[in-house]
Amino acid sequence: MKSDAPATPMMAQYLALKAEAEGSLLFYRMGDFFELFFEDARVAAQCLDIALTARGEHEGAPIPMCGVPIHAAEAYLARLIRAGHRVAIAEQVESPAEAKKRGAKAVVNRAIVRVVTAGTLTEEALLDSRAANWLAAIARVGERYGIAAADISTGRFELLSIAPAALDAELARLDAAELIASEELPNVAAELRKAGFDSLQAERRLKERFEVATLDGFGAFDRAALCAAGGLLSYLDEVARESLPFLRPPVARGAGDHMMIDAATRESLELTVSASGSRAGSLLASVDRTVTGAGARLLAADLGAPLLDRGRIEARLDLAALFESDAALREALRRQLRALPDIGRALGRLVAGRGSPRDLGQLRDGLDEARRLHDRLARAPEPPALLAELLPALTGHGALVDLLARALVPSPPIEASHGNYIAEGYDQALDALRAAGGEGRRAIAALEARYRGQTGIATLKIRHNNVLGFHIEVPAKNADQLMAADSGFTHRQTLAGVVRFNAPDLHEEAVKVNQAGAHALAAEAAHLEELTEAALARAEPIAAAADALARLDVAAALAERAAEGGWCRPRFDEAPCFEVEGGRHPVVEEALKASGTRFVANDCKLSEESRLWLVTGPNMGGKSTFLRQNALIILLAQAGSYVPAARAKLGLVDRLFSRVGASDNLARGRSTFMVEMVETAAILAQAGPQSFVILDEVGRGTSTYDGLAIAWAVVEAIHDRSRCRCLFATHYHELTRLAERLDALSLHHVRAREWKGDLVLLHEVAGGPADRSYGIAVAKLAGLPPPVLARARAVLAKLEQGRAATGGIAAGLDDLPLFAATMPEERAPDALRAALAEIIPDGLTPRDALDALYRLKAIAESE
Repeated sequence: MKSDAPATPMMAQYLALKAEAEGSLLFYRMGDFFELFFEDARVAAQCLDIALTARGEHEGAPIPMCGVPIHAAEAYLARLIRAGHRVAIAEQVESPAEAKKRGAKAVVNRAIVRVVTAGTLTEEALLDSRAANWLAAIARVGERYGIAAADISTGRFELLSIAPAALDAELARLDAAELIASEELPNVAAELRKAGFDSLQAERRLKERFEVATLDGFGAFDRAALCAAGGLLSYLDEVARESLPFLRPPVARGAGDHMMIDAATRESLELTVSASGSRAGSLLASVDRTVTGAGARLLAADLGAPLLDRGRIEARLDLAALFESDAALREALRRQLRALPDIGRALGRLVAGRGSPRDLGQLRDGLDEARRLHDRLARAPEPPALLAELLPALTGHGALVDLLARALVPSPPIEASHGNYIAEGYDQALDALRAAGGEGRRAIAALEARYRGQTGIATLKIRHNNVLGFHIEVPAKNADQLMAADSGFTHRQTLAGVVRFNAPDLHEEAVKVNQAGAHALAAEAAHLEELTEAALARAEPIAAAADALARLDVAAALAERAAEGGWCRPRFDEAPCFEVEGGRHPVVEEALKASGTRFVANDCKLSEESRLWLVTGPNMGGKSTFLRQNALIILLAQAGSYVPAARAKLGLVDRLFSRVGASDNLARGRSTFMVEMVETAAILAQAGPQSFVILDEVGRGTSTYDGLAIAWAVVEAIHDRSRCRCLFATHYHELTRLAERLDALSLHHVRAREWKGDLVLLHEVAGGPADRSYGIAVAKLAGLPPPVLARARAVLAKLEQGRAATGGIAAGLDDLPLFAATMPEERAPDALRAALAEIIPDGLTPRDALDALYRLKAIAESE
């Protein structure tokens, strides 16, 4: 589309707005429709499957055009946003009557009032009620990354500063709907933006926004975190325009607050999304018994960021234990919670200026129910500390609830423009206007009866529309009588089958009704503004109440899941132990239960003396399930949940890694083996003594010799360098020789037996190595043709004869030196490099830079 504007003033206005909305589709308000033109129209018509038409000409060619009705705009917006588009909304900012005062042919002024993007949604129709909707900004300052994340639908606002190694895990935790960054980042899909990434300006803006003299009360924020906050605030200004979104005071988060789980591990363990890409089949779906949208969002956040603070974990467990031990209290609480509206998101819409009478009604009903919940829970004997902390947030809203109860009808509408949401008796003047309007309508109904009698036309009706207002409508065959000059009726409109008229006395009554209605709507709008201001004055206490209700829902839901599945409360120990009796995989167990099959529970005991388990056994035997279930048990425990086991004693885990099952990544040019190696490299680089690692079939994607060599070296590195708790499943039986060389490695296998030529998989984990792999037996189960199986057995027999004669592929491995002996000696610290690493160039004044240069010169000369 070229920039030279066509002759029409309207198109000139459109092109100017389109230039302002560069990079976005433009919804251009025309009457009761949002219209799109040129390339925007082609894109939207294809995405929305709506008709593409044309309007006028531009440079001698028809202008492509399509449109969506205002009343259905949200549904179309949702489809465009899901398809990855941004949409700028250009609204009429004056009435046609105001435009006419500027000239008979003046175009109604329009302005972009908002840019709708994936990370800035607040409308119910555009959001998933059970998922958070994060907008995140990333800034790099020196060797630190700052992340600012906001969910403006509820006001949550987090700032954190992390090392580069933690970036992947933090971005995976947030799973932001929209990501912006101050510079290009490796392997991060973010929109590049330069505006606002300034730490000093950001600090000033945060102080102004939250009306504080210092940010110390919110936490300690370094330059990286503040820089990211500045970029986020600048972006929100740009897309929200005049309507500032809801942001609560920033919360300082640190990488040390929660367990680090990278994107590959989340995908491998199917924490929130299954391998099929849906929520069904994930850990979250299996655990989630919440009854509110806010509770579901909080549960997902808890599972995504398990805690490292034992005190906070125990506090969550204590609250869940209260509801787990009292089924009657749990059921009563869940019944009350189930009826609650989502007051957090209702508040978010009100703050953003997109609230409705129904949102105020939701605050009224939600806060009133919160008080009742408080009264019920306050009677609990010996309440846990977390409950005592939550209860005060549920009360103190009585004045606002009383105001909204008096002012609003029981079920306020979403649309405010039609009125009828202020309760009768709240405003006597409004009641009088409504009465006048009602009397006018009754008078109009009496006129209809009179006109019928006067004309003898039984089908005569008085109707109303937005163009003609009140008018008389008769069938065309009866119109001649009213067309007569002395009939007292004035012709207004002829349509197919009907003719419309007016009359002086109808006009007089219509004016009364319209005036009363207009004044009533204005009075209701004024009350709506007052009530909204009253609610916003208590925004933070209302948000705190929403948080407390969500936490109660999560605790009751976890208690429900524990009671339903026979889960136990985990115990924590200072030692890096992992002792689980009767552990199960919650997702697999649930799926088997649905088919009437029993899940086989297994024990797992890792300790300082036996922290690395090498697990062998046939395919389909349950090795991968065993590995995953233990990773999920530690994750659930540190999230504050009961766990699917008979007993669990655990030491805290700071990082969780899983490399179980890999797929290729064609978009990045990576094969399955390459993906496996990249993930394994990340584990070896980052895992430490407090980490928990599960590895499955490392080395399987290449030649046998290469694969075994890699697997052998990885096992040794995990044992000698990482020294973490690790479950390592493999088909390389040669690796079992490592048990003789590595003192903290123990051998285990999944049991299987052959019975009358058929393989029986027992799914039990036992001590010691597997006696063989049963690969051909598994191939038989899979349905390979008998001739192929027979040939495979013959080839296997020959290979085993060769192995017996030569020692096989593991020959000579016993002569290898220990891994630790092959590790290169660490170089002495380089003082010059260390001093350079401490310098943050962006933070240096000219004098600081000169001083730093002299210091570096002195260090270099001393060496």
